[in-house]
Amino acid sequence: MRAGQGRIRPLTVHHLNQLLLVCSLVLLVAVAAVRISSRSGLPSLLVYLGIGVAMGQDGVGDIHFDNAELTQVIGYAALVVILAEGGLGTKWKEVKPALPAATALALAGVAVSVGVTASAAYYLIGLEWRQALIIGAVVSSTDAAAVFSVLRKIPLPARVTGTLEAESGFNDAPVVILVVSLSTAGPVEHWYTLLGVILLELAIGAAIGLAVGWLGSLGLRHVALPASGLYPIAVMAIAVVAYAAGALAHGSGFLAVYLAAMVMGNARLPHWPATRGFADGLGWMAQIGMFVLLGLLVTPHELGDDIMPALVIGLVLTMVARPLSVVLCLSPFRVPWQEQTLMSWAGLRGAVPIILATIPMVQGVDASRRIFNIVFVLVVVYTLVQGPTLPWLGRKLHLGDGSEAADLGIESAPLERLRGHLLSVAIPGGSKMHGVEVAELRLPHGAAVTLIVRGGESFVPLPTTILQRGDELLVVATDPVRDATESRLRAVGHGGKLAGWLGTGRTGR
Repeated sequence: MRAGQGRIRPLTVHHLNQLLLVCSLVLLVAVAAVRISSRSGLPSLLVYLGIGVAMGQDGVGDIHFDNAELTQVIGYAALVVILAEGGLGTKWKEVKPALPAATALALAGVAVSVGVTASAAYYLIGLEWRQALIIGAVVSSTDAAAVFSVLRKIPLPARVTGTLEAESGFNDAPVVILVVSLSTAGPVEHWYTLLGVILLELAIGAAIGLAVGWLGSLGLRHVALPASGLYPIAVMAIAVVAYAAGALAHGSGFLAVYLAAMVMGNARLPHWPATRGFADGLGWMAQIGMFVLLGLLVTPHELGDDIMPALVIGLVLTMVARPLSVVLCLSPFRVPWQEQTLMSWAGLRGAVPIILATIPMVQGVDASRRIFNIVFVLVVVYTLVQGPTLPWLGRKLHLGDGSEAADLGIESAPLERLRGHLLSVAIPGGSKMHGVEVAELRLPHGAAVTLIVRGGESFVPLPTTILQRGDELLVVATDPVRDATESRLRAVGHGGKLAGWLGTGRTGR
């Protein structure tokens, strides 16, 4: 076969080295972009998308990439990792009181948002109803990666943070089902049939996610793995199993992976700080890869005609659809208007809507490329507007909450043959354990503080030793009192030496 006639050359070691070099350079640039975005306040989403666009066919890289199906598959995989990381970091004590409100936003709120946004796309832009409904469904999902990354840097009340995080973790599932249903060939099913399918898939995904998370945490708490580095891998593997099991059972795999990760994240697993660090790193890599790939898929010179429609739809979504859905869903729960205002503005969109916009492209829906372009412009513009202004709005609404004591960092390593646990306790700056004597910890029988590391030096404490900020404690606890010991340590960290006597008994992660 002559050169230039489609001959496929084998992948050599040289080609592999080149590929690894390019991927490493892109990753290093993206990591540097994290630092730039954190200092400038520019959302990292835009930086990563910019890297992809710069590498694309209209940029310096001149890479021609138009494989929407591959982008969708990789985007789904990245979303699984992001949801798992978000679930592991979700605190049950914050989500539990906000669960009804978050569920209402993820279901009824999505329906309101889809209806209002689709109507604007139909009447103001002139799209057909199917295309308008697809756009309304695509942009109605708040992005888990964007919400998790922004909210955890803002000292907001626990109810606000819990509601927004749970909503972003829950609403991906119904939106994916809705977009797939609207993008399939043939007439759209009756709304009540579609609603029944969505509720059934959510129920299956929730049941599988809770079951897999409970079984996984039970196994990890009672089986000592041969190396501490295996615990983070096992946790992420269990989360992926939840997604796969949910999808194979014709349920919502996205809801399953989020709930499974949330169960494990609140189960006080061994080597927890290492697991969180590993999951956080994977989450960053998933976001970077996903955003760069989406930047490659877009063709900038085709966006000109879709800028104004995107701005109009985004304006209706941000100023009408989102606030209306928040008011209708949260007013029955008597949420104060300041919190409703912030949650209306905090409906952050990110890469998830852009990934969902590839579904109609893969299904061959008419004008699917235009749908993708409109969603892309909408996400970029309104992420640039909403993300940096969210902390400012929180301060103006007087919703900053710096009164809560910082939680302790507790890492547990099982001592299987000794039937005990070694707890490593780090006392943060805001902990009320500062100034407490060791004897005042009142640990259960079978637990003791065996070593304190302070200022780089370690010593065996006396009962009268006063704990200080920055100390790291090594606590040995027998298996029967391990949970009670950790609960007591967290209670003292939040309530000080009088914890328990004054009703301070917070034990959540």
